[in-house]
Amino acid sequence: TMTLVMIVVMIESTGMFLALSEITGKRIDQPALAAGLRTDGLGTLIGGLFNTFPYTSFSQNVGLVGVTGVRSRFVCVAAGMIMIVLGLLPKMAALVEAVPQFVLGGAGLVMFGMVAATGIRILSTVDYKNNRNNLYIVALSIGFGLIPLVAPRWTQHMTHSLHPLLESGILLTAVAAVLLHLLFNG
Repeated sequence: TMTLVMIVVMIESTGMFLALSEITGKRIDQPALAAGLRTDGLGTLIGGLFNTFPYTSFSQNVGLVGVTGVRSRFVCVAAGMIMIVLGLLPKMAALVEAVPQFVLGGAGLVMFGMVAATGIRILSTVDYKNNRNNLYIVALSIGFGLIPLVAPRWTQHMTHSLHPLLESGILLTAVAAVLLHLLFNG
């Protein structure tokens, strides 16, 4: 089960790396992509050693880069250090907790909207005119990915060991896209 969960995490991370590559204009090659996935794996391993959540890169970063325009990893390191310091000071944590929910909701709306817009921009580079099958692949893949959101109890009569796989819209979308691409485009 953990291996399957890590496959889902790797698919999500790969999409995020490609989206960041698109936003920053820096082409990502296979060695850089492999290094990013190894780093995510190492973060998950460290999280497991300390009996906590896996530490992976999140798609919110795509939204932050798109909104702020900041593309420097050193800014991210500085922000991480600031967050560590804030985590060690209870008064500062209380101040951060005092931020109203609607402000956080508005920021989240913008960030996730940027993630979706980046995905749409990446999909706009697909050749739909010369290969009509690509339209079917995209449409059906998105449809499969929406199943857990539209019908959250659709796995209730299936074996419990399949639930981590079938409840992930990301995994369903990725598997559907790969299989449909193989079916339609060879």
